Amino acid sequence: MPQSAAVISGLQRLVLYETRARYFLVGSNRAQTKHRVLKIDRTEPKDLLIMDDKHVYSQQEVRELLGRLDLGNRTKMAQKGPSGLSRAVSAVGVVGFVRFLEGYYMVLITKRRKMADIGGHSIYKIEDTSMIYIPNDSVRVAHPDEARYVRIFQNMDLSSNFYFSYSYDLSHSLQHNLTLLQRPYESWSPASSVLTVADVRNKQDSFDIFEDEGLPTQGNSDPDKSRPFLSLLYASLSSAAVVYGVRAQPYSKYVWNANLLERVKGVIHPDWLMYIIHGFCGQSKLLIYGRPVHITLIARRSSKFAGTRFLKRGANCEGDVANEVETEQIVHDASMMSFAVGSYSSYVQTRGSVPLYWSQDISTMMPKPPIRLDQADPYAHIAGLHFDQMLQRFGSPIIILNLVKKREKRKHEKILSEELYPAVINLNQFLPQQHAIEYIAWDMARYTKSKLCNVLDRLSMIAENVVKRTGFFVNRSDFYCHALHPDERWGDLGGSVSVNGRVQTGVLRTNCVDCLDRTNTAQFMVGKCALAYQLYALGMIDKPKLQFDTDCVRLFEELYEDHGDTLSLQYGGSQLVHRVKTYRKIAPWTQHSKDIMQTLSRYYSNAFSDADRQDAINLFLQVYRPAEGKPHLWDLPTDFYLHQKSTMALPVHRRSYTLWWSEGVLSYLPIALDQVACDQTMKKLSVKRVNRFDESIDIYADFFRPDQLTSFDDTFCKAMTNSAREFMPKTLGVDPSPFTVRKPEETAKSVLGNKSSKEETLVQRKTAASAPPPPSEEAISSSSEDDSEEERDDEPASVSQRSTPLKLCGQPAEAQEEMQQQQQACKEPYGLNLVQLPAEKDLIIYERFARLGERRHHHHHHQRRRRWAASEHLHLPNVICLEPVSRFPEDSVYASAPPQVDGDSRDLFESHVMAARGQVPPLTRRDLLIYRDYVKNRFM
Repeated sequence: MPQSAAVISGLQRLVLYETRARYFLVGSNRAQTKHRVLKIDRTEPKDLLIMDDKHVYSQQEVRELLGRLDLGNRTKMAQKGPSGLSRAVSAVGVVGFVRFLEGYYMVLITKRRKMADIGGHSIYKIEDTSMIYIPNDSVRVAHPDEARYVRIFQNMDLSSNFYFSYSYDLSHSLQHNLTLLQRPYESWSPASSVLTVADVRNKQDSFDIFEDEGLPTQGNSDPDKSRPFLSLLYASLSSAAVVYGVRAQPYSKYVWNANLLERVKGVIHPDWLMYIIHGFCGQSKLLIYGRPVHITLIARRSSKFAGTRFLKRGANCEGDVANEVETEQIVHDASMMSFAVGSYSSYVQTRGSVPLYWSQDISTMMPKPPIRLDQADPYAHIAGLHFDQMLQRFGSPIIILNLVKKREKRKHEKILSEELYPAVINLNQFLPQQHAIEYIAWDMARYTKSKLCNVLDRLSMIAENVVKRTGFFVNRSDFYCHALHPDERWGDLGGSVSVNGRVQTGVLRTNCVDCLDRTNTAQFMVGKCALAYQLYALGMIDKPKLQFDTDCVRLFEELYEDHGDTLSLQYGGSQLVHRVKTYRKIAPWTQHSKDIMQTLSRYYSNAFSDADRQDAINLFLQVYRPAEGKPHLWDLPTDFYLHQKSTMALPVHRRSYTLWWSEGVLSYLPIALDQVACDQTMKKLSVKRVNRFDESIDIYADFFRPDQLTSFDDTFCKAMTNSAREFMPKTLGVDPSPFTVRKPEETAKSVLGNKSSKEETLVQRKTAASAPPPPSEEAISSSSEDDSEEERDDEPASVSQRSTPLKLCGQPAEAQEEMQQQQQACKEPYGLNLVQLPAEKDLIIYERFARLGERRHHHHHHQRRRRWAASEHLHLPNVICLEPVSRFPEDSVYASAPPQVDGDSRDLFESHVMAARGQVPPLTRRDLLIYRDYVKNRFM
């Protein structure tokens, strides 16, 4: 069992009840066995009063409490309108509380959709929300501009690429989350014991939030009555194995509802606080000879200096840049779910605007407004603030890949390079040389226009050097297969190596002007190179190299294009204009017209709708907070002063121009300060000691829910992209490996994408033998007359045995000869050579099985029985032995009895469950012999 685990939120189902004077928000865990209650006052017109007694209720206690609330409110206010307790809405999470000019609103998540799971931790996308006004209508003070602020706030579509998780910290990388679980919390026992005592004190000092509702006091909240329970709890904790439940503070830069929860953060229990991120999340399944490997792509968009394309450029006074996105690709072996025993790998890279004071004037209505530098920064103060954040989060080296143009007829993009490069030189002269910022400038647009240069080959060389410098994260030490298949590049990898695996140190920061099209292609090439090393580290391939036009790379390319389209829509207002196929110069001619339409869509969005979107972002992030006597948001000529806080006041403490990094950052380089177990980072954690069977850290029970009736669709992401289903050709006899190079027309998508009937029938003939037979053989043969010679030559070999039905008797010699030829064609896919026809007895058995259940052919059935009875050595009871399909003794729509499970099956299931929890049984001699035979047959 692991010594530490992430804390799972105990509130995953919410129900909001209302009376005329109160809102009661009842939250429960997934099994609905533990409940918490928030009381929200509705009599305050402009203030937010929330009370949380920190008490955990059982299901029976909550039912009795709601019943008494309903009864108490009916007796009080039966004469005034609706009375009693009514159910308002069901939800799955709280986004936060917001106020404009009247009272507070409560924003709840009402619908969610599962997008991915990492180690049993589910990641959800927000599908729908509900915005509820808290004050009662009788105390509401109306304001004429309130409705306009509500409309602006609701322009921030929360159902568009906002994600959350109950147990996984999406604001941090997988490397950060897993290294937290490897810290030695035993040596940190004084702090943890203080936390445990504090939790007990909160339970003893909890107050009754319903004492003013005219209800009797809760009996179980008496400290004297709770002491025996607490002593029994401590006895069980001391006797059983102890696990440290870890809850970390989220990284505020990537949290989008932090300001909406700011007012209630110190009042309510941490389980009520749910942090959401904005960006992209996608997961695909790579099948390697049936072994599932999940590839997950998570993009976190920064909430600092956030906005739209032309309205947010460069950086603000705090070093936060526009369009800053952290992209993480996670690869893990899905056959093992637990973080403790599973194999997980991740690689992180970032994008963001050039960290300078620059902007573009959009009043000219030009497709490319001129770039202007708004403020001189000779000491690179803003760039220093930005790279200080990166050193603290990622470590060293920081590698900049600058893709802006170098040679232009009229100086446009070159202005940024001429300012960025001297800034990096200035900052590097104060850093130790081994931790210096690396700068790579490459004019990608110029290379694209050249017919002699291959853009992706050049990017591949850059990616190889970058991955070697930064390394990547993997939570396992090297496998034995790395000794069997050594690779010289494996020893040259950077990063930090320990007995627990590898850690990525440093990060690649890619930018162009918009950080959209060119940046996404460059990030794809770096991600493709890192993916090869990740698969090699997990023992999936024998060399860290992936080729184009393989199922694996096509799946990864589609994932990155969805990622690029989503980020481009959020920042630029349209999808990607130039894709990977564009730079490979294999895009179809129809792609040019699509690029033109995307360019026009981006121009229209920038010119007419970006201002409204920027207002919605500023209001949602609480960058602007409405107040009486303050100019309205729509009256401001610019939002520059909202994002540049230092312009309104002189700084008290000015940072040094030479020691431009934060205190303690250089002490641990190349390891990032945020990932080191020191006093500064330990203060950001809350750790509690719990029993190893406690549901707050039991990810197995949270994911599979063994106490509930669940479906596969809810538990597993069955609809995710699958390499075998979406990309592998359907032709029989092909290599099923996802690392085999295929022609573009061989993929399943390229075949299924064509809607012509001729190709559809060919696909039907080349599908697996378990598929139903095609409707008409003559139609297929006639429609394939105009096919190419290559298709005609391959056609007989691809026709399976099911294409021609068997004729049982009375067949002419030509038909039998044709059947023999078709049966010989089964040798390639099935490994059988049927040189003789099946025996008549076998054909009779086959026909009996095929006709089973057809009661409408009763007359023919009796004729066949008379013919079978006439045969000499054929006994009717031995023709076919039917067994019940179901193993249940009773099986009907009305009743069913559970099957009998033997002891061996119980032991096998118990060992599987314990292995998922980290308790792997010791290896026996039989296991070692099996593994030795496997290694000998597979690799020797």
